[in-house]
Amino acid sequence: MERIPILRMGNLLLVTIQVDMHDRLAMTLQDDLTARIVKDKARGVLIDISALDIVDSFIGRMISNTAAMAKILDASTVVVGMQPAVAITLVELGLKLEGVKTALNVEQGIKLLQRRED
Repeated sequence: MERIPILRMGNLLLVTIQVDMHDRLAMTLQDDLTARIVKDKARGVLIDISALDIVDSFIGRMISNTAAMAKILDASTVVVGMQPAVAITLVELGLKLEGVKTALNVEQGIKLLQRRED
């Protein structure tokens, strides 16, 4: 079964989405990520979407839902690496990505999550 790798960086988890997401893969990612947040006692999740050129409403909802699940498990979510075209598409689709912070890159995303710890 196809899976998206989840890397641990201290008390953070890094998810790099480099493939076209489909429904089953997105659901597997949500299951894997929530399990890892609990197992690793993660305080933050970075979702790197820099490899995605386009998104649809499904991907937008998946990111938003994943962030909501992480929040319930006491982990903050930051989406990093959003391409301008992706941002435009999300706005045009009317997706707000509530509860999701954004940063330009992984380094800035880590700083954002570490501020939460202070």
